[in-house]
Amino acid sequence: MANIPDNLKYTESDEWARLEADGTVTVGITDFAQESLGDIVFVELPDTGRTVAADEASTVIESVKAAADVHSPVSGEIIETNEEVSGSPDLVNADAYGNWLFRVKPSNAAELDKLLNAEQYAKKIGG
Repeated sequence: MANIPDNLKYTESDEWARLEADGTVTVGITDFAQESLGDIVFVELPDTGRTVAADEASTVIESVKAAADVHSPVSGEIIETNEEVSGSPDLVNADAYGNWLFRVKPSNAAELDKLLNAEQYAKKIGG
């Protein structure tokens, strides 16, 4: 069964979001998502400075099985990307929660309240 940390929020489309102390939101894909995708071979990171809307496709992950859009859980400006996963996409398979994809400076932090908690996400994926 997929690992689902309690300290994160989750989207219906299998992204996780973590509110940082500075008010930014760190985003990645869930363990369930990386298991479903299989071996990840490419991560296309978004451009920093780009403005995204909540639930907007912000980046793409490709695996040996499929390509999948990664959606931003909140609206705001992308302020940082994790270049490590661009160079070594398999890091996401190794640790989906430790290897985030991008950080957003949210324009509406209340959007986080609309996301799923760990228990709700576990039910969504059948856990």
